[in-house]
Amino acid sequence: MTSYLEAEILPARNTGAIRLYDAEAFAGMRRACQLTARCLDALVAIVKPGVTTDEIDHFVLRFALENDALPATLNYRGYMKSVCTSINHVVCHGIPNEKPLRDGDIVNIDVTLIVDGYHGDASRMYLVGKVKRAAERLCEVTYRALMLGIAEVKPGARMGDIGAAIQIYAEGERCSVVRDFCGHGVGRLFHDAPNVLHYGRHGEGAEMRPGMIFTIEPMINLGRPHVKVLHDGWTAVTRDRTLSAQYEHTVGVTETGCEVFTFSPAGLDTPGLGTEEQASLAG
Repeated sequence: MTSYLEAEILPARNTGAIRLYDAEAFAGMRRACQLTARCLDALVAIVKPGVTTDEIDHFVLRFALENDALPATLNYRGYMKSVCTSINHVVCHGIPNEKPLRDGDIVNIDVTLIVDGYHGDASRMYLVGKVKRAAERLCEVTYRALMLGIAEVKPGARMGDIGAAIQIYAEGERCSVVRDFCGHGVGRLFHDAPNVLHYGRHGEGAEMRPGMIFTIEPMINLGRPHVKVLHDGWTAVTRDRTLSAQYEHTVGVTETGCEVFTFSPAGLDTPGLGTEEQASLAG
């Protein structure tokens, strides 16, 4: 049976109970999430052929420190970087390194910044140089799947409604949904209850209630859904080496619907534009 408790009375660890946050916490999440969104916006001008993912990592660390924030991934469970960079067939948790991005790559950049104890968690796909249409389309399908999942978020709905909307759409577009990873509760903790599956059935799962805050972050593959984790213990890749894409937003359940905390202030959330075009829009 699912337990729902006011966030402030729960200990600072994942107990399995779903935290219900108050208006003050929602305000804190807006600050953290908007800083994360601004960081992702700033990366538009950075991501280009020849840039290494280590350079991206260093940029995120500098951005965080200059804005009185901390990257949540740095030293988290032994992870030694400030960001995850997942290129082409890497599904998630790609570790930045000295290898440069190449023309035609697609890369997911996953940033979580901590501001005043609140975690702002989001990720986007970046198109590096001239990208093949199949890769571009996969990014479009993944973003659309995310937004269809978000559209299901409202009081009284079930968590399975999110996964069902994502799965039905993605599979209808001849893509597959990764089942090995999921979204999660977030707020004062980086990873908390509930788990947010990106597949499922309408009407199943925990009930959504006002005050809940969680991520929705579907990973959609061009081929089969199966993944494997490499020997580094973090990097997950598609078993069939086909492309994978992911988008992520942090959302809160309100009295009347849903608030998306991590929307881009510059309108750069959506796929389909190369980084040079997006950079021109960002000014």
